[in-house]
Formats: sequence, C-alpha cells, structure tokens
Amino acid sequence: MRTTTLRHAAALAALLLAGTATGAHAQFSGDPGSGASEAPAGSASKPEPGRKEKRAEGRRAQRQVDVSPYLEVGQVLTADLKNGGDVLTYTNVAVGVDAAIVTNRAELAASLRYEHRFGWNGGLSDSDTISGLARGRIELARGLNLEGGALATRTRADGQGADSGLFIGNASNVANLYSVYAGPTLTRRIGGLDLGAGYRFGYTKVDVDEPALLAPGSQPQDIFDSSTNHVAWASVGARPGDLPFGWQVSGGYEREDASQLDQRFEGKYARADVTMPIGPTVALLGGVGYEDIEIGQRDPVVVNGVPVRDADGRFVTDKSKPRQLSFDTSGLIWDAGVMWQPSRRTSLTARVGRRYGDTIYTGSFSYRADHATTIQVGVYDGLSSLGRGLSGGLAALPTQFDPTRNPIGGTINPCVFGQEGGGCLNNQLGNATAAQYRSRGVQATVSSRFAGWSYGVGIGYDQRKLLAPVLSPIAGLNGIKDESYYLFLSAGRQLDADSDLSLSGYLNYFDNGAPGTSDVQSAGLSAAYARRFWRGLTGTAAASLNAFDQDGFNSQLIGSALVGLRYNF
Repeated sequence: MRTTTLRHAAALAALLLAGTATGAHAQFSGDPGSGASEAPAGSASKPEPGRKEKRAEGRRAQRQVDVSPYLEVGQVLTADLKNGGDVLTYTNVAVGVDAAIVTNRAELAASLRYEHRFGWNGGLSDSDTISGLARGRIELARGLNLEGGALATRTRADGQGADSGLFIGNASNVANLYSVYAGPTLTRRIGGLDLGAGYRFGYTKVDVDEPALLAPGSQPQDIFDSSTNHVAWASVGARPGDLPFGWQVSGGYEREDASQLDQRFEGKYARADVTMPIGPTVALLGGVGYEDIEIGQRDPVVVNGVPVRDADGRFVTDKSKPRQLSFDTSGLIWDAGVMWQPSRRTSLTARVGRRYGDTIYTGSFSYRADHATTIQVGVYDGLSSLGRGLSGGLAALPTQFDPTRNPIGGTINPCVFGQEGGGCLNNQLGNATAAQYRSRGVQATVSSRFAGWSYGVGIGYDQRKLLAPVLSPIAGLNGIKDESYYLFLSAGRQLDADSDLSLSGYLNYFDNGAPGTSDVQSAGLSAAYARRFWRGLTGTAAASLNAFDQDGFNSQLIGSALVGLRYNF
C-alpha cells in the first residue's frame, strides 16, 4: 500500500515539474496564455494520460492530414435597423485554405483567407482583407520542438469606441492586427534530472483603418503600432526519489521594444521551487526568487500643453526627450500553493505570493470528463502589453482545434475549441492600446460534443491597470483601471450527409476607467446553413444581428444576411 502511495505521489510531483519546465516564461507575462506556472485558461496543466490513452492518441495521430483550399463568392446585405441608416450591399470574393494536420512529429491547425469586397451602394468602397489563425508544432528531435503561431484579424482600435462586431462598411474604430511568434522548446530527462529550456520571438503590428469616434470629453488612449519581443528561459530539477520532495531551479529574460513612444520592457528573474507530496493526490508548492523589471517610454510631442497625435490617433514621439520609467521593481519574490490531482482527468492548482510590490493570486483547473468534453479555468496576474499578450495567447492555444469565422464578416472568432480543449484571445483583441499594463482576471472555456452537436463556450473577466510615467504629459493615464467582461459561444451540427448548421453568439462589456468617459456594451447572434450541391460545391445562407451601445453617445442595431457559394478543391 505504501509503495503504491509513493508511486502516485512521485507521479504527481513529476507532473508538476514537467508542467513548469517549459513554462518559466510565465514569470513575466501573467495574462492568459503565459505559461503553466501561472496557468490561465487555455494553458492549464493537463492531467497526465495513461498508457492506453497515449496509445489511442498515437494511433489517432498517425495519418490525419486534411488541407482544403477553397474559392468563395457571396452577396451581403446589411442595415442599421435602429437609426434608419442606409442599406449597404456588397459582393465578396475570397480564396483561402483550412488545414488540420496531426502526425507523429507534427501538429497544425490553421485557417487563412484573403477577401476582396466590391461595394455597390451607400458609399461603401472596395476593400481587401487578410485574416487567419494558425498554431503548430514540429518535433525536431526527442524532446526538442519548434513551435509557432500567427494571427491576422480586425479589431477595435480603442476600447472606448464602437464595437459593431462586424468591422465592415465605413465603421469607425477599426484596426487591422497581425501577430506572429516562433521558437524552440526543449524538455528532456537526463541522468535523473528534468531539463527544460526555450526561446520565443514575437512580432505584432496594428494598422488603423478607421479611427475611433469617441464621446465628447473622452480621454483617448494611445493606439498600438508595432513591437518585437524576446523571451528566453531555462530550468533544471529533480523528482522525488533520493529526496522526499521535488525541486527546480529556473531563470529567464524577456524584452519588448515597441515603436510607439519608444517603449521598452525588460525583465529578468531567477528562482527555486519545491514540490512536496503530502498524499497520493495532493502536493504543496513553494518558491522563492529574485526579479528585476523596468518599463520605460519617451514623452509625446506637446504643443500648447496638449500632446500631439497623428492622423491615426497615435501620440507623436518626442525623440529629444529621454526615456522615463513607468514601472520599476526589483527584489525578492515568493509564492506558495497546493496542487490536487484526484485522477488523470482532473487537476487543480492554486497559488498566492508576492510580486510587483503587491500580493498576487494565480491558479488553474482542468477537467476532462471524457474524450469529447474538456473544462479549463485559469486565474492570472501579471504585467502585459498587446504584443507580449498576443505572443503568449497564441502560444497557449491548442495545436488541434476547429477555427471558426463570423459567417458575415469573415473574421476569425476570438475563441477556438477542439479535442485538446479551448482558448480565447478576447483579452488581447478588445482594445489595441499601446500602453503597458498590469493584467488580472479569470478565464474559462468549455468544449464538448453532445447529441450530435459540437459546442464551445468561453467566458472571462479582465482588469487592466495602465502604466505611464508620473512626470509625463500623459501621466493622467497612469493608474487608470479598465475592466472588460466577455462571453462567446459556438455550436454546430451536421444535419445529414450533405448539410450542416452552425450558430454563434457573443456578449461584451467594457467598463472604462477614465473619468468622464462612457462604457461600451455589445452583443451579437449569427446562424449559417450550408448544403453541398455537387462534389466540392457548397451553398451557404447566413444571417446575423449585432448591437452595440456607447453610453449616452452612440448606438446601433445591425442586421445582416448573406447568400454564397464555395468550391473546395
């Protein structure tokens, strides 16, 4: 009996060490997707599968290659039903490819689409849009993987502005966002030691299509332009055996350089962690270390006491001024917690600690009810930005998912779901602010299949505390707390051999922390029916209803419909 208990305890500690070996970069960016040691939704540590499950997954993973290029033509009608606005019609022509690849050494999920829109009336001009989402992994050698991800989508330029959910027509507050990350990760066990290391490079770019239309008296934030970020980390540890506890020593370095106001984030840390099993399903966690983080930026150009902005709403950088610190911390960090793993399908981790000169709370929960149902919950707390947040968010997405799109606008939906679970990018996509910020919140995802339906739900809360130099002309932004609440759901069902139905909906609420500014709420529902007529030729009919309201300033109720044809090669 004691031998079995020790074996279970050792397995529990091994799972913890394996989960943190490649997640050391989470010591910096605590937003969703930042890693296992502060595991939020989408990156919560998964219970270790048993031998039968591993063999079954291996058999499923041998020959699953599905690459489907397509050509699509559609006619769209959209109208503002509340304000009696113009009825807009346009034709879209799109080419794209959807891919799902799973082999013994590679995994990839991707959807890429280029669309050209021909406007017909209402002053709607022609436009081009590139959108897509990809996440993949290639095993280069035993324990050595090359991972990457990419995102191209349209989003809100300013959280205070309109949120139509469609980003079509001449709508304001629209930005085109592009983000990519790539890097190797290493996880090996050598001579009784668990080794982990990794590097990640990320690049993010935002192009403003239509600046935000803000209520009088609003204090607009700066809009993100571009940034590069680098993260490197390494760890070494041992599982319980010679010692009654597991241990790990880790360290890392992260840097981000943003073009807007010559912003720079630089952080480094070193720490030691101990895992003490106190039973077959419970272990105590503890860690202590040192961190040094600095965030700085230059002032904007000021004329007559007012910061100067360009045509896209961005502050103009004053190159003659030195960089000022907006955040500076160094010293001792620590955290303590507990992990509970009553079965291979269930895992719960909770931590409390001291970082950033403040108390932090983080945790994760993962439950796999069966092969088709996964529940993930995460609580996060850390420093982040649009660029670093997207790199971490993409890295946390599963490598096997079904990418879905808005049937009218064609944009990638913010949440994805699959057999590995789900992940959402709502936190990053709701506001293209250039500010660095403290990010705290909770996110949960559920994905399942039941009674012929496949469905997914993503829900969360996020608080951003903006950081700016206290002696800067934009010091008024420092300490502002913006809060957002979001819900996304999708469902799909194959009706027969040649037709299927898909549904989706969302609900967003943005609580603006700046004084004298309005909050923004939005919601939408959409449905699409597709039927195959002949070989790869499919017809689609879709409808949607989207609404948003800027308190006391602007509101719309937009109805849209689409009919189209797609040919899959």
